[in-house]
Amino acid sequence: MNWQLKTFAELTLDQLYDLLQLRNEVFVVEQACPYGDIDGQDRDPQVRHLLGYDGDRLLAYLRLLPPDMAYPGRACIGRVVTHPDGRGNGLGRRLLAEGLRHCERCWPQSAIQIGAQAYLQDFYAGYGFVASSEVYLEDGIPHLHMLRPAG
Repeated sequence: MNWQLKTFAELTLDQLYDLLQLRNEVFVVEQACPYGDIDGQDRDPQVRHLLGYDGDRLLAYLRLLPPDMAYPGRACIGRVVTHPDGRGNGLGRRLLAEGLRHCERCWPQSAIQIGAQAYLQDFYAGYGFVASSEVYLEDGIPHLHMLRPAG
């Protein structure tokens, strides 16, 4: 897997297309959840995009938001997605581990908060995240906030 961490300005047009296509394919089409994916945060100069390519195919992606952008005093990992063709072989685990490594490097003193789909609570708990809210509906899908303390 070829991992690339980029700002919006560093993304090529093909990479931008690839990540928007993957997010749309999984979050909107596969999960049958029409929502406003393009939220204005992608292009912020502090935001980082982690892309996982196998050859020229984008199979994994997540977005790193700096502290205070999504949650007061906390960094955020979001838009965590793997292509259907890349599932079942540990790619999601490698993606999250890579994302955590970069998040800790970019913002070493920051706790990390996520808005996780509820069915993935145990997955994220395996990486030190603990539930910090009750389950709530976001775009019709059960979610909960989870927090990973700094350091």
